[in-house]
Amino acid sequence: MSDRFGCKRVAITLRTSISANDNIWAAMLYDKAENEYYFSRSYNIHIVDRVGGGDSFGGGLIYASLMNKSSQDVIEFAVAASCLKHTIIGDYNLVSVSEVEGLIKGGGSGRVQR
Repeated sequence: MSDRFGCKRVAITLRTSISANDNIWAAMLYDKAENEYYFSRSYNIHIVDRVGGGDSFGGGLIYASLMNKSSQDVIEFAVAASCLKHTIIGDYNLVSVSEVEGLIKGGGSGRVQR
């Protein structure tokens, strides 16, 4: 996609379905300038509402990129923001930057608790 469409970065989510409401959630980012692939950590999530999960992922990518985060930090922020959104009813991600950063830095279990 990067070569064909001239994208500087290409990101995709990686969902493994355990059941309709339980998934393993992760993502990958390709950075053309660095010619590197970056993979986020995986999260075990119990889905409350999928609506807005993709928007939260995209918003997280944009925010972290505008904050000049490294490629690894960009994909970590985007997947964590999206992961948290899956635990909230409705279309709007009601979490703060500090909550997203807390999930990234927290525990290491990759388990979302809300």
